[in-house]
Amino acid sequence: MDTEPAQGKLRRLNLTMFFPLLAVGGAVVVASDARTWWQAVVLGAGVLAAMVAFVRWAAGEVLRVAIPCLVVTAAVWPFSVLVAGGSSAFFGVFLVGSLVVPQLPRHRVAAGVALIVYIAGVGAMRLLVSHEDVAGELVSFVFVPAAITAVVLGLMFPNKRFYDVVKELEESREREAELAVIRERVRFAGDLHDIQGHTLHVVKLKTALARKLVDIDAERAKQELGEIHALVADTITQTKELAYAQRWLNLSAELENARNLFEAAGIRVRVNREADVDPEAGRLLGQVLRETTTNILRHAQATRVRITLSEWSIGIVNDGAQRGPLPELRGLAALRQRVAADGGELTVEQEDGQFVTAASFPAREET
Repeated sequence: MDTEPAQGKLRRLNLTMFFPLLAVGGAVVVASDARTWWQAVVLGAGVLAAMVAFVRWAAGEVLRVAIPCLVVTAAVWPFSVLVAGGSSAFFGVFLVGSLVVPQLPRHRVAAGVALIVYIAGVGAMRLLVSHEDVAGELVSFVFVPAAITAVVLGLMFPNKRFYDVVKELEESREREAELAVIRERVRFAGDLHDIQGHTLHVVKLKTALARKLVDIDAERAKQELGEIHALVADTITQTKELAYAQRWLNLSAELENARNLFEAAGIRVRVNREADVDPEAGRLLGQVLRETTTNILRHAQATRVRITLSEWSIGIVNDGAQRGPLPELRGLAALRQRVAADGGELTVEQEDGQFVTAASFPAREET
């Protein structure tokens, strides 16, 4: 899978496309302005410094070499104006300045103006050594270099903003990926709570029952212990499936399990099926049923439970609600967020001695 950031791809593309062109341009500068071999060496140093700055810019690290490259190219330009007599050597300082100025953290506009003024000012020094064709010298050494620098600088500022936008998008995608990982961890923790919290509470109830029966009904106590063993084994299997992303909660199995648990606790159960539950909703509705069953066994003093199922909803009503404020049920609170993330609603109400838990997907019902 290609994991290279988009910003890095763009910079590498710029390096591939423009480095050969700039290298050819630098060679033309040296060839056209140098009159002797030592002039070619000096002008070549300016071109080399410019190319180093461009390579580091393509790597996103131009500020690390900004000062030495600017010093070299800034010194080559007056040498060319006063000694070599060439007007093309502004190439080095203009290129380095255009790459560096937009990257500055502050005073970018002032630095851009200073670069243009420097190039134009040094070019004007040509009049100190040449008094022929003043207008032509001004055009070649002042106006053209300053104009080219101003235009390229004007283009590099939007280029910098473009790279900043690309970087922001990459960071946004990274944050989304981190959030996705966090949401998956929360989902995993919720599923683990559903599996093991429910099982541990049922094991606690059955163990207490087995202790009472061991002296008066040994066969029934053995049966309860066997069910505890099977329940623990099933929980181990479900935990492994969860760890390997193979678990898919079955609503029918949860409904049968809830019925057995309620009846074992002496609670009468009635199930109303208004319609077959849609498979897409079955997983979350099964989780709601499992969590509610655990809460009833743990917190309520219920004698009757009514479970109502439709295509996109479930309702569980029990008559064991305690007087007082609605208790804090953290498992259902976490489950409410997961249902809402899938476009559903989970409500919990307590009124006239009844506790009602209901989950539905109204948007899907309408479609």
